[in-house]
Amino acid sequence: MSALTIFTSAATTAAAVTVPATRASEGRRIPAVLGSDLEVPVKGGRLVPYANLDYAASAPCLEPVSAAVAAALPAYSSVHRGAGYASQLTTARYEQARHTVRAFVGARPDDSVVFTRNTTDATNLLARSLPEGTTAVVFDTEHHASLLPWADAVRLAPPAFPGEAVRAADEALAGIDGPKLLVVTAASNVTGELWPIAALAHIAHRHGARILVDAAQLVPHRRLNLTALDLDYVVFSGHKLYAPFGTGALIGRTDWLAAAEPYLRGGGAVKAVNDDETEWHTDPEARHEAGTPNVLGAIALAAACDALNATGWSALLHEEERLIGRLRAGLAAIEGVHELSLWGPDHPRVGIVSFVVDGFTAREVAEVLSGEYGIGVRDGKFCAHPFVRHLLGAKDGGCDDVTASAVRASIGIGTTEEHVDRLVAALRDLLNRA
Repeated sequence: MSALTIFTSAATTAAAVTVPATRASEGRRIPAVLGSDLEVPVKGGRLVPYANLDYAASAPCLEPVSAAVAAALPAYSSVHRGAGYASQLTTARYEQARHTVRAFVGARPDDSVVFTRNTTDATNLLARSLPEGTTAVVFDTEHHASLLPWADAVRLAPPAFPGEAVRAADEALAGIDGPKLLVVTAASNVTGELWPIAALAHIAHRHGARILVDAAQLVPHRRLNLTALDLDYVVFSGHKLYAPFGTGALIGRTDWLAAAEPYLRGGGAVKAVNDDETEWHTDPEARHEAGTPNVLGAIALAAACDALNATGWSALLHEEERLIGRLRAGLAAIEGVHELSLWGPDHPRVGIVSFVVDGFTAREVAEVLSGEYGIGVRDGKFCAHPFVRHLLGAKDGGCDDVTASAVRASIGIGTTEEHVDRLVAALRDLLNRA
């Protein structure tokens, strides 16, 4: 029996879907991130400890993730093709990673898990797999990865409150004939605000539509259960999830993926190549993973999933809410700093805060924070141009239009009170000198 057969047995799959309860993991140490001791140069030539507040762009690597990759490297070999021990072991590790990711998001036993480069790649894969004539419904609040891939899309204006999002989706889907797909984020990469994905999934299914959820900003912060939420597809990236090795995943229903043309054409996606025809795999996981996959990226992604589950989500959530509350309170106390929000300051959110500072462009703020205080933040439109312009009340502008941009501070594992307090103090200093 091959390693692939071993890992796709019904018993193993059923066990994988049973995610360990948080209670059993409570009290375990939160894993460390690499780079927590990084020092960076600031004005005057001093070195200061780096305050990384840019997790929403790319999170640092967890130590257990680095250890998993290091452990896999000595036996690194080809997957699905070799009879040698190293190849069989690497194949087993790769397929186990697939089941770990399936369990991490609480997917159904028969859902496909296709490894991709990132969230953008995963979303484009699904866009290429839609049945002919499918219409996508997407809000203008989305990241470009969710906003742009669709050949035929209905775009909805930013809703004033969560219930309006549900109503707008309801009306849009009701007016569409043929196959349809609702596309929505789980947590905004601009404001961190959580979207009502369970209610939106219910509305989508009531109209015979499917739903794709961009979970890139949710899964580093909250447990996600695809089955309980009745989601059809979920996408996310390893580099947001403390696994910066170039892998993402598309998880969801098999039928559309099995019927679609292969995302890439090449070895691994085929059963046979003859003189007059090519026979493609019908299994979506093989069909859409042509070529040698990013094996180490998949192993890293699975290790991150395991590490977060083992830590216990209650511990992670408690620490995040403590720090993000401290940050938001500190920013609110500074006259001239304005937090951006779609649904108001009390709406639940993950550890992301975007803001503007009176009298300074976002780029000026970010450069001062980095050059004088050793603080890393993001500035710009965060690959969500329409949404940021809406929040700022700005006219159309591209990436180079610094007047229609904001600053984003985002936290995660490795963020400390000192990082938060340093940012607040630096902004206060900046405004005092204006």
